[in-house]
Amino acid sequence: MSSLAEQLGAKLLARGERVTAAESCTGGLIAGAITEVAGSSNWFDMGFVSYSNAAKQQLLGVRGATLAEHGAVSEATVREMAAGALLAAKADWAVAVSGIAGPGGGSAEKPVGLVWFGLAGPDGKQLAFSKRFDGDRTAVRRQTVETALMVLLEEIDATPLTA
Repeated sequence: MSSLAEQLGAKLLARGERVTAAESCTGGLIAGAITEVAGSSNWFDMGFVSYSNAAKQQLLGVRGATLAEHGAVSEATVREMAAGALLAAKADWAVAVSGIAGPGGGSAEKPVGLVWFGLAGPDGKQLAFSKRFDGDRTAVRRQTVETALMVLLEEIDATPLTA
């Protein structure tokens, strides 16, 4: 993870851009991985741990109707989390995660290991996708952090700098 965070920092620093994270199931581990990198304050100001639905609404502006209709672990919710984090942090990039790390809390529709990812970037760029991870709670959370960092790296590489 430290290598991914270092790569992310180098790319953002070279572009003069900043990132934020809106985290539910990871409880701040993405921000933790980022701030393990010396000098990360040059490209990371703040992150949001929004573990409860109330926190998602209060900190990130996720609509109650979205949570009621789709649930916390959904495409609609992570899209709103990412957009809200981007706005609140005045960042260039935001990644959001919400999932079921286990060992309990899963269902047939939303099994343990299911994580939704949302990304918001420059010029209205948005992306959302889900992954299902195997392993215990620690493994699911670790894989979530790694995927979040990798997706940020890929999307930053694929996005030209805007003037």
